[in-house]
Amino acid sequence: MTQRKKRWGDRWDAYRLRGLDPVHVMMPYLFGERTANEAVLGETFDLTEVDRYLAGKNARNPEFKYTWFHFITAAIAKTIYLRPKMNYFIAGGHYYEHDSIQVAFNMKRKFADEAEEAMAKFVLREDGDSPLEQVHTYVHKMVTKVRGENKAVGVDDLLKMISHLPRFAWRIMAWCLRKMEYYGIYPKGLAIDDPTYSSAYLTNLGSIKMNADYHHLFNCGTVSFFVTIGEVKKIPYFLEDGTYELRNSIKLGLTIDERIADGYYFAKTLRLIRKIFQNPELLDLPAATPIEID
Repeated sequence: MTQRKKRWGDRWDAYRLRGLDPVHVMMPYLFGERTANEAVLGETFDLTEVDRYLAGKNARNPEFKYTWFHFITAAIAKTIYLRPKMNYFIAGGHYYEHDSIQVAFNMKRKFADEAEEAMAKFVLREDGDSPLEQVHTYVHKMVTKVRGENKAVGVDDLLKMISHLPRFAWRIMAWCLRKMEYYGIYPKGLAIDDPTYSSAYLTNLGSIKMNADYHHLFNCGTVSFFVTIGEVKKIPYFLEDGTYELRNSIKLGLTIDERIADGYYFAKTLRLIRKIFQNPELLDLPAATPIEID
């Protein structure tokens, strides 16, 4: 997204939205916190075209295979780029727009009960490779770092250190951090790797053979868009002649802060995601390439 010069009232990670109508100015004060304003959407997507597309990518025998998760992450990042209100958030009673597009997710160091999680945050570059290639490269590097070298990632070391503080210290620290977040001066060193400070947060439950249609938002941080990825399943699709065929499908649960846009905007955003699933080659184009929805 185009970088703009920061002005008084902007945050280090976002631009303050000015000139809002009176209704939106009052919303943060009248409607409560982010978790009290959740709009929950759900959609099941046909993966037929996506499977064909990924098979073509993987036919070149890449060392690191392209997956549904790479595709979905790239699709969400591309959607946020083209639908900028999905990059809005409310903090301290004001509306802001993130100054970049960041999609966060957690990664298990290994699939075991006792395995730790590492936090990851993909940043879409407007002038870089196509969205899918950017995601593929980023995830490959993260997997190598998290599962191969077994090194700390992001703020892992800091979190381990402060986790030994006594309860009274945690209470004081939490109060201070909440106040700093309210006034837009939350420490950059903590927020930069925190997945709740992002444009969207993805949880890939399908990778652990689990299904859920909903995940709550967080009052802390800046994320206003949560995506829950379910397990890939074959479901029947009925044809015009009355017969049906089984196709790979996946369900996405979308939880959004309803104050950042209206229902029409969300519906059109969902149509854009649907179009990308139907035409996955769109993710081979540069991030800034527009997509006609209607």
